Amino acid sequence: MQTVFRSFEELSNRELYGILRLRSEIFVVEQDCVYNDLDGLDQDAMHLLALEKGQVVAYVRILKPNTRFPEASIGRVVTRMEFRHRGISTLLMKKAIAFIQQKMKTNAISISAQSYLLNFYKSLGFRAVGEEYLEDGIPHFEMLLAE
Repeated sequence: MQTVFRSFEELSNRELYGILRLRSEIFVVEQDCVYNDLDGLDQDAMHLLALEKGQVVAYVRILKPNTRFPEASIGRVVTRMEFRHRGISTLLMKKAIAFIQQKMKTNAISISAQSYLLNFYKSLGFRAVGEEYLEDGIPHFEMLLAE
């Protein structure tokens, strides 16, 4: 497995298609959630992909501060079903956190975490802030990492 960072302009057509297909398979089909995945933020994001034999098997999107939250943020964390429970999401999250700290020069990172993944994000140092809320019909918590 290979991990790569790409700006929107650096993504190949095949990589972009793989990202959008994976996000759609998981967030729309598997989670039975109708929402607008193409939110206009991909063009200014940094994209971290996990590739296996050229196929996107996991992904996270990194946003600059003052894009979605006042802090930098990580979102669209997704892993293809057959690649789950291998530590890939943990690896990508750690790489995304390091990228933000080193390249964006900030330790403050916000996420909107699906509630069932609260312990996963806590294991990475995030803490819940505020009350649980519905986002696209799915329970979420805003979480913050501020080392």
